[in-house]
Amino acid sequence: KEGDTFSVFNSQGEWNASIINYKKQEAQIKILKKVKDKKYEQNIWLAFTPVKQNSLNFMIQKGTELGVQKFFPILSERTVVKDINIERIKKIIIESAEQSNRISIPEIVKIEKLKNFIFNFPKDGCLVFCDINSDKNNLKNILSKKILGPVCILIGPEGDFSENERRLILDLKQAQPISLAKNILRAETAAVAAVSLVNYH
Repeated sequence: KEGDTFSVFNSQGEWNASIINYKKQEAQIKILKKVKDKKYEQNIWLAFTPVKQNSLNFMIQKGTELGVQKFFPILSERTVVKDINIERIKKIIIESAEQSNRISIPEIVKIEKLKNFIFNFPKDGCLVFCDINSDKNNLKNILSKKILGPVCILIGPEGDFSENERRLILDLKQAQPISLAKNILRAETAAVAAVSLVNYH
């Protein structure tokens, strides 16, 4: 209603605002005061193979809440779900950003093959490869080094990556394999765990 107050935000900050009046297909608002400045956010990416809708929704919601800046859906040899609705995911991202009170909106890119993703991965980035076959648990040491580019977490499909895909990933100079747990984790659990650990370190 006219006179109601609410929050507006963009990548520069957040402001209190009020509704002045409504016109045909538009509303006039008045910015009252700035309540939050833009703050530095870690450049964390999440690359994942698509999973069923409920699990995917959970992964996107929690990734957004935990500060992921960019989502990369990846097609691998054992990917079960071959297509995702990007527009629907964008809506989930926006809702999750609003709910968690962050002032940046993560990006989701078009689905691409693992080979293309590896080939185009930034030279100054770090690819944290959550590898069920790894016995390494040295994330603290990996992230203590100066990383100029993004830190990207890579989560595999149900049934894991094929041996050829594992070699492709491990041949990438920026790739760092780690083990998240002794147990086998679902993709959405692995994503939340890995993003939380990267944030912590």
